[in-house]
Amino acid sequence: MERKVAIVGAGISGLLACKYTLSKGFTPVVFEARSSIGGVWRKTLETTKLQTPKPFYQFSDFPRPSSVKEEFPNQFQVFDYLQSYAHYFDLLRHIKFNSKVVRIEYEGGSDEEMQAWELWGGNGEPFSCKGKWNLTVNDTQLLSTEVYQVDFVILCVGRFTDVPNIPEFPPGKGPEAFHGKVIHSMEYSAMDFASAAEFIKGKRIAVVGFQKHALDISMECSAVNVLYKTEHWNVPDYEPWGLPLAYLYFSRFSELLLHKPGEGFFLSLLATILSPVRWGFSKWVESHIRRKLSLEKFGMVPKHSFLKEISACLISTVPEGFYDRVEKGSIALKKAPKFSFCQKGILVDGENTPVETDLVIMATGFNGEKKLKDIFASSNFQDCILGSPTASVPFYRECINPRIPQLAIIGFSESISNLYTSEMRCRWLAELLDGTFKLPGIKEMEKDAERWDKYMKQSSGVYYRRSCIGVLHIWYNDQLCKDMGWNPKRKKGFFAELFEPYVPSDYCPS
Repeated sequence: MERKVAIVGAGISGLLACKYTLSKGFTPVVFEARSSIGGVWRKTLETTKLQTPKPFYQFSDFPRPSSVKEEFPNQFQVFDYLQSYAHYFDLLRHIKFNSKVVRIEYEGGSDEEMQAWELWGGNGEPFSCKGKWNLTVNDTQLLSTEVYQVDFVILCVGRFTDVPNIPEFPPGKGPEAFHGKVIHSMEYSAMDFASAAEFIKGKRIAVVGFQKHALDISMECSAVNVLYKTEHWNVPDYEPWGLPLAYLYFSRFSELLLHKPGEGFFLSLLATILSPVRWGFSKWVESHIRRKLSLEKFGMVPKHSFLKEISACLISTVPEGFYDRVEKGSIALKKAPKFSFCQKGILVDGENTPVETDLVIMATGFNGEKKLKDIFASSNFQDCILGSPTASVPFYRECINPRIPQLAIIGFSESISNLYTSEMRCRWLAELLDGTFKLPGIKEMEKDAERWDKYMKQSSGVYYRRSCIGVLHIWYNDQLCKDMGWNPKRKKGFFAELFEPYVPSDYCPS
């Protein structure tokens, strides 16, 4: 019996989900709202480059071409790589472009029946003869609507597109009070390069934010005020004092220094004993960043540790020359934990003089949670998909909500290299769909999610909702490997296994 699998989104996670479900004999249909693949890489800023070292951001069985020499490829090289992958594995014929999924509705048990289930989907299986998903899809070219019925849904909608995150302001103190123009970075990125350059030309500009998008936009402006809420350990390179960062944070030894969800007594004791080494690693990186970027000079030394930064998946690469421009004055940094708008520009709380500007670009991120919730027709699923706002997202293995049957989410929970992590998750999911293993009961999956929630609150602080596996990706991958019946130890030799960084090619299919 043919099982129909729908995949929503043709970004990196969607392509991987398509490839690995195909490998198990399924015939997936991928719905992509836009006219091409690529997700966030389809259209970016002119200056955007990959901010993860190249070896960590490639498919396990599809190396980058040798012609790409750069350690941090630009947006065109990344997009070409994704297109080559899709063509090589013949994925494009499974994708319906210009097809926006506006609503998914489960057809099966009632809310009361589902609440009483002890096993995922009632039977612990990814498929059910009773349960189906109905997807309402808008064709954005033909302006028509069609409903598709499938047996399983994989949501690969991401969290860094489509729905801008705009801070809330008191009445009369929001963008409406400003006599200039306010846009989100999403709107700026959507412009073609020539239009973007013309749009900012000759204007007094303020950029709100201090993550990657804000830094890149600032570098495209001839003069700009950058308003930020918190200082961050943005990195100038990935080799602090000449030692690759991967050896400090992406090896088995580095993970021995950390407390982990579900660890036993011995590993917990070892992490406690080795805590001075953990502290030393963080200080090593911090000292390099402070020196190379002269953070003290600009008052930009963060109050939290680098370990906290990387554990929350917050690290960004500082564009070359950024702090040189800060020193020269063409980029002005201004701390603004709270602010409002006035006629002339932005007024930082506690100050009387506004930052006068013509254009404000809000590089304040995206509301991925709203996008994920709004796709469900059921208010019950909307309420439970992301769990309590005071906890990390309740996904078992960061893929499955135990209370929502026949559905998986890939690419929402974060890591330092989302391509790397999404591929492992898609392989795990394909094995689950193929019957290689079964999920534990709902209560057990929820307890596992609670253990990860505790870890994320300790490691990421206020950023726990990002559900970042950051510096525990080997520990996390080990769990996926064990579920699939694979040997989690992928290196050759004791010292290589303990000290060499793990990269996607370590998990290349045999």
